[in-house]
Amino acid sequence: MNARKQAPIHTALITGASSGIGEAMARCFARDGHRLVLVARSADKLAAIAAELTAAHGTKVWVQSADLARSGAPQALAAVLRRKRVAIDVLVNNAGVLEQGAFVDMPAQRHQDLIDLNVSALTAMLAQFVPAMRKRGFGRVLNVASIAAFQPVPTLATYAATKAYVLSLTESLAEELAGSGVTVAALCPGITATHMLSSAAQANARLAKLPGFLVGDVHAVAEDGYRACMQGEVIKVPGVINRAATLASRATPKWLLRRLAGTFTRNLL
Repeated sequence: MNARKQAPIHTALITGASSGIGEAMARCFARDGHRLVLVARSADKLAAIAAELTAAHGTKVWVQSADLARSGAPQALAAVLRRKRVAIDVLVNNAGVLEQGAFVDMPAQRHQDLIDLNVSALTAMLAQFVPAMRKRGFGRVLNVASIAAFQPVPTLATYAATKAYVLSLTESLAEELAGSGVTVAALCPGITATHMLSSAAQANARLAKLPGFLVGDVHAVAEDGYRACMQGEVIKVPGVINRAATLASRATPKWLLRRLAGTFTRNLL
């Protein structure tokens, strides 16, 4: 009798893994038997999650505390993993930051903080890990963007711009790497029940009054992202309402889209 061939065990690196979508994504990968490298600033939270996932699924988990927005942090992380001989098969770029409010009322450094993490760190992570994936002939990448990537969003101007960058870069890389064995996907969630939303709601009480049907479940969003990543789906927008909104935004003239976005977001100020 022929022995049943086992599926290869892959190692997934997840940034922003200490809470929210990143933590939920880690649970998806652990459940299906992947080894994990969990990265975030909070070492204590990562250690607790790692212990829980190892106990529940028997998976190997490495944790690495890092502030990826700091210059050189992605390169330092890659160097640590090379020394440990840990090859990354799946990269989930989830780490990100959001700031809600009028552009002119935000300090210049806060705009730069969004760019440093959402754009610069994500790009550096891709540059560190994707070339080795292509050389080996296999890899999966998931970049967490947002439905804000599809249209201008007054009061989220810099954040939306960073996510538009993430979506554009993802689509470009998906085509560049076609046929190489490496796929690149973008997860574009709408408003999701995470710590990021809770923090934004503390700064703007109107966000706490959003109807429940507009707020996605973090575990469902993570599951959608996980499936899209492993199946090589280039763009994944979780939720029927979010998909309808992104389709409508692409079909709406730019001038009208700006007016509609402005009217909606001004009501949140």
